[in-house]
Amino acid sequence: MSNVRDRVVSWVGRKYLARKQKSGFDLSKISFLPERALMPLRRNGLDPVTELGATRAVEPISKVPLPFGFNAWLVSGYAESKAVLSATADFSNDFTNLVGNAGVTAEQNPGGLGFADPPVHTRLRKLLTPEFTMRRLNRLTPRIHAIVEEQLDAMAKADGPVDLMQAFAFPIPSLTICELLGVPYEDREDFQRLSTARFDLFGGAGASLGAISESLVYLREIVKKQRAEPGDGLLGMLVKEHGDEISDEELAGLADGVLTGGLETTASMVALGAIVLLRDPEQFKRVHDDDEAIAPFVEELLRYLTVVQMAFPRFAREDVEVAGVQIKKGDIVLVSLSGANRDASLGSSMETFDPDRPASPHLAFGWGVHRCIGAELARMELRAAYPALVRRFPQMRLAVEAEDLAYRQLSIVYGVDTLPVDLGS
Repeated sequence: MSNVRDRVVSWVGRKYLARKQKSGFDLSKISFLPERALMPLRRNGLDPVTELGATRAVEPISKVPLPFGFNAWLVSGYAESKAVLSATADFSNDFTNLVGNAGVTAEQNPGGLGFADPPVHTRLRKLLTPEFTMRRLNRLTPRIHAIVEEQLDAMAKADGPVDLMQAFAFPIPSLTICELLGVPYEDREDFQRLSTARFDLFGGAGASLGAISESLVYLREIVKKQRAEPGDGLLGMLVKEHGDEISDEELAGLADGVLTGGLETTASMVALGAIVLLRDPEQFKRVHDDDEAIAPFVEELLRYLTVVQMAFPRFAREDVEVAGVQIKKGDIVLVSLSGANRDASLGSSMETFDPDRPASPHLAFGWGVHRCIGAELARMELRAAYPALVRRFPQMRLAVEAEDLAYRQLSIVYGVDTLPVDLGS
């Protein structure tokens, strides 16, 4: 089983890098977008570009020029972002708002919760919520810790530097979600591969939607198998308990939503959080020595890193006013979660990482009815991963200069493609 796992992890890493090399980071594919529209997705290392904070300070809701006839607004203030994310009566997430623009077709609708409005969203989330209660999730705790230890064991056998992204950050959420959904082990290579192409804007909207379409084709086959022989995972439980209430298309969409929300995002958090630890010996030591320090460390990381940089786009249902700004019916509203989470209204020095700051709500998982349903699962994985990593490899350090790390550019989910580390003696 270990050899199979190692081959899966290695294969995923090679496919991921091959996709990046093939794309060639072709900026021409997104050159039609004005710089101001791209600014919320740009960062300097772990930090959003200073222009985002400057914009927030002057205009927490600002006009953004977009092509394709969209009239768009960027929301970067904390209170303003919460207001938009909470206002399902005023703003729509429905995928049909995108159809007919930039070549988007109705057939490309990924389904699931992110692109659905009430009452469809309400019905589907009600079916899914019981599977994400702490009572249900706690059954995964031993498996999460086992997955972490298995990856650390494999890393310990490596000769020379290790790519922490490929060997640790990516397999943990991948194997956990496979466990959650009930995906057969032999299908996990495809499952991991299909998560990587959807968030990178270098390929354009068509490439991202194409990756989602391929994912749904695969997931429909998984759903068909679960219909015939329900297992003990999330899909099997939904078939057993609500089989007559939910279609195969809806099941595939929900599974895709779990994949979307919990794989690339948590992998990026694990990797970027490791960078925070490696650049700050004091935090490294605290996480190594003190179990009580882990929960606040993770919570502050979620706020500080905010790897999901933008929320799903919202469309104004009617003319509406938010914080004194008039938004017209049909306007698109883009909420910068990374901008909102560094708003000075939340406290002092929000641009810095400080796990000792008083706990305050953040928008790393979104807000309102569309808040990430897998938030607690992500926290479980992060709280297991960081202390295990630093305790197994207390001499770990970056194998390249910090300034040479290759961060993703213009990706809705921010992260690194590779993270070379020297595990020490």
